[in-house]
Amino acid sequence: MGATIFYHTGTGNSLWVARRVADELGGAELVSIAECKDEKTAVSSEIVGLVFPVHIWGVPAPVIRFVNTLKGIQPGYVFAIAVHAGQVSNTLVQLKTLMAENGLNLSSGFEIAMPSNYIPWGGPGPQEKQRKCFELAQEKVSRIAVSIKGKEDMPVEKGPLWQRILFTAIYNMSFSHVPKMDKKFWVDDKCNACEICCKVCPSGNITMREGKPVWNHRCEVCFACLQWCPQEAIQHGKKTPGYERYHHPEVLLKDMLKER
Repeated sequence: MGATIFYHTGTGNSLWVARRVADELGGAELVSIAECKDEKTAVSSEIVGLVFPVHIWGVPAPVIRFVNTLKGIQPGYVFAIAVHAGQVSNTLVQLKTLMAENGLNLSSGFEIAMPSNYIPWGGPGPQEKQRKCFELAQEKVSRIAVSIKGKEDMPVEKGPLWQRILFTAIYNMSFSHVPKMDKKFWVDDKCNACEICCKVCPSGNITMREGKPVWNHRCEVCFACLQWCPQEAIQHGKKTPGYERYHHPEVLLKDMLKER
């Protein structure tokens, strides 16, 4: 079964899900969306998947840009998995509409809950809670793989109506402001100028100036820079110095740097 899974990840949750789905499908090809720079993405696989995090209760900008490069491809089956820490809201409905505008049919769309990496609202939670989350995620991945292998055409998963109305409104109001949401990032005295933040940023938003990182207002608010900083020197707002950092325990820094 020829399958290609495109993934977008900041702290490893979506990469882990993509890997697990690939394993269940028997070795699907994994491709980072960060590597897809061409105006048009060529895909020859019969099955195409997208795995990505929910950003502000919707589809993140890099995934939107990527989908717009898929015009003209004719896979037999397209699926998507939206990874979130609480609510999928209208994300997969939004993606299905976007794909239709590009001549693609999203055959199925699934949501998977993972520990939160949105550190302004706190850390990822206790280890036991994280472990249970991973177990449930693996169980759902196995069910999803059965649907993909059977090429089942089904409605995309979505949140309750009140979520889709409220959170979609917040997404629409916030979307154009995301690139400049990096104004709240700052670096403390623990910074040793290792430049990992520059290398791990999927949008190339960070440069070094006088030995310290500077954010250049092309942000995706994925928190990769903060979560992967080995010194925990990068902060966002006033509360993050006291919050636990998080990246998926089975995803290593070298995995992230390899795809940038």
